[in-house]
Amino acid sequence: MTRTYENAISALNSLQTNYAIVEELRKSKSPADQNARSLPETVEWLRRIGHTPSELDRINPIHVAGTKGKGSTSSFISTILSQYTKPQPDQSTPRLHKIGLFTSPHLRFARERIKIDNEPLSEAQFTRYFFEVWDRLEESAKLAGEDPTARGTKPQYFRYLTLMAFHTYLSEGVDAAVIECGIGGEYDCTNVVQNPKTSVITSLGIDHVAMLGDTIDQIAWHKGGIIKPGVRAFSAPQPRTAVEVLEKRAADKGSQLDIVSEHPDLQAGNSQMKLGLAGDFQYTNASVAVAAAAEFLRKTGVAQISVNVMSESLPAEFKKGLEETRLGGRCETRYEKNVSWYIDGGHTLESIRLAGQWFAGRIQADSSSSDLARKKTRILIFNQQTRNSTALATALNETLAAALGSTTPFTHALFCTNITYKQAGYRPDLVSMNTNADDVELLRVQKSLASAWNEIDPSAQTHVFGTIEEAVDFARDVAEQERKVLQKDEAPVMTFVTGSLHLVGGFLDVIETKPYTESG
Repeated sequence: MTRTYENAISALNSLQTNYAIVEELRKSKSPADQNARSLPETVEWLRRIGHTPSELDRINPIHVAGTKGKGSTSSFISTILSQYTKPQPDQSTPRLHKIGLFTSPHLRFARERIKIDNEPLSEAQFTRYFFEVWDRLEESAKLAGEDPTARGTKPQYFRYLTLMAFHTYLSEGVDAAVIECGIGGEYDCTNVVQNPKTSVITSLGIDHVAMLGDTIDQIAWHKGGIIKPGVRAFSAPQPRTAVEVLEKRAADKGSQLDIVSEHPDLQAGNSQMKLGLAGDFQYTNASVAVAAAAEFLRKTGVAQISVNVMSESLPAEFKKGLEETRLGGRCETRYEKNVSWYIDGGHTLESIRLAGQWFAGRIQADSSSSDLARKKTRILIFNQQTRNSTALATALNETLAAALGSTTPFTHALFCTNITYKQAGYRPDLVSMNTNADDVELLRVQKSLASAWNEIDPSAQTHVFGTIEEAVDFARDVAEQERKVLQKDEAPVMTFVTGSLHLVGGFLDVIETKPYTESG
């Protein structure tokens, strides 16, 4: 196989679990057996590429689990720590050299998942480390008398990228790595980390019920699985039953668990600090990140951080890190001549409500008057292909209707698939084999969403599209026509893109690859 980035992505996509297998696993009557195999199998994969779990101590992991806010909290921690890689005069304590950040999913490029010093791996780096892992797995299979090209001689997509991240960070000499769990915690493949410097649990909610259970205490048990003996853990505020489960898990392991309150400098609505990530809920994530980063810096001796950091004024490095944090697709705003794009990858009931509250706030802030805010053309672009899409769309409508005092939060509701382009199909980094191909081709989810929205809000115009590109083109056309009949200095049409990080990633690719050009 030729060693190019394109070929690496093609090979990576071959490791995706197809829809039929996903459904078989989801309907399995023995998910516990599948879960129990996860970590022993990951240890074996590590062995096959030449590493052991104990080697991961060298990258000084910070392990992060949770339902929502994982990516944001991980990014806050990473950016705070990055302030301690910069040379300081008269510095006597050891400094950090490289900060790793492993998150999922990616938006536009698979290499976004494996970052060093908050930058995605370059194509050359991704290609190098991808094929180093690939070749080691194939050689190991040959030594074991296996067909190296057969299914089962390489792990599935997420686990492969986890192994690749560990291999990359060990090879690059990373000395601090923020590792975000995939699903769960107890049985997540990232939980081969044995001695994290600290464990972090962000806000919990109901998601991935087939694997984690359908109650908050069941989910808390799984997420609490990353708590390690003698390692201090930090959690965002949780429902009472979740706190009880997490406290028991910590007690069973002889660990201290801190439920983190908002830092005095980070109180939503009253803070003098403007975080790098928008949304009032980010102040909770930022507070948890502060507690975790402080613990890491104290344990590693990198900086003398007060044990009272959560009640005192934040160190300058912490403030700068929180202000500089960036994470695409989370309460993000992009501007074109005729359209303001408001973008959030909310995909659970809790996160879609938070996204709706953020968008409602932007409507009020970005409209020249409250009367205009009620009357203005607003467009929704929405999709969620694997979860209960109708429940998410309904929750979004309810949130916005309550916040705006209007039963018609959008004049146009556009429902599309996650396919990127009309002619080219998926961008290679965004290929998805985990969804029902017939549902996508026949637009079943999109038609169902349009029908449900018509019942919720009959006055809104609903449209169904087969690709993200077509939805973007339609929104731009509506905005261009409106601009022709409005005052030239009027604010652009507001378009909210939400429901899935996969949708958001494809959307960002479309608007960056096909920037707006005014029609004749």
